[in-house]
Amino acid sequence: MKRMIAVVIALLAFVGIAYVATRPSDTKTEKKAATPTVGILQMMSHPALDQIHKGIIQGLKDEGYTVGKNVKIDFQNAENDQSNMKTMSERFVNENADVVVGIATPAAQALANATKKTPIILGAITDPKGAKLVKSNTRPGGNITGVSDQAPIAAQLKLIRQLMPDAKVLGVIATSSDDSAQTQAKMVEAQAGDYGFTVKRYGISSTNDLNQVAGEMATQVDAVFVPTDNTIAGAMQTLIAATDAEKIPVFPTVDTMVKDGGLATIGLNQFHLGVSTGKMVAAALKGKKPATTPIHFETSGDLIVNLKEAKKLGITIPASVVEKAKKTGEVIE
Repeated sequence: MKRMIAVVIALLAFVGIAYVATRPSDTKTEKKAATPTVGILQMMSHPALDQIHKGIIQGLKDEGYTVGKNVKIDFQNAENDQSNMKTMSERFVNENADVVVGIATPAAQALANATKKTPIILGAITDPKGAKLVKSNTRPGGNITGVSDQAPIAAQLKLIRQLMPDAKVLGVIATSSDDSAQTQAKMVEAQAGDYGFTVKRYGISSTNDLNQVAGEMATQVDAVFVPTDNTIAGAMQTLIAATDAEKIPVFPTVDTMVKDGGLATIGLNQFHLGVSTGKMVAAALKGKKPATTPIHFETSGDLIVNLKEAKKLGITIPASVVEKAKKTGEVIE
């Protein structure tokens, strides 16, 4: 009897050891679950989009997610290639990324085509509803929400009128296939008359068209407005070379484009847009549903003036505008 009890005890001990040896490690499982993956798809490289990317990382950090510590970032740059965007979007889905981010409208649209389940956060998309990414900006209704980079158009037109009191014809140039840029161009056209401008619209299909179209435009207008257009932002030197030759000022919507030769803007800070995007990514990681999360719109812009460009064009920027830029934005000298 004692021998039988000893055998039973030995058998139970063996089974217990085998269970402990073969069961999954709770620590490893918890560690894996605590390290989510965020896929970031950027349309192309240029200063504005790069600043948004940097802001996303900061926004995540502000909300407790530090890269390499408790969140993994899979960053992919499509270099303005549509096939790359498709492949990279599918990569995120295949690796089961927890949340994905689209920086620029084409990147966001590629992600939307790749998944209807994974939360998608828009990194500065001017018109999410117009781009057919959400059902409405207040209640997106699907797996997508995010941040809009809609520029304050009325404030922009007021600034152009203040700096160009005698200007009559305002040229508006945008990429034909860029939904966000076209939306802003239409908004300018609709409001320009309130500020005494006649609008002439110009379109390009790619940077290959920009030199010719910009050269023609510069001879027909008194000033140029550039919406949030990633193609033109990536080729600002080409645009500025053409407009400088005719002493025509360019008013972009983005701070980085002023630094690249624009005269002035009341534009949204791209890094701050990225921070807002990063915070929305963090919220999605914590379980907040995109379907009921409204699109975030920034309510004010920074005044940026380029005194170096003004001097080159022979334009005097009022001291009051310069002082305001020093206090609320930036002065480029």
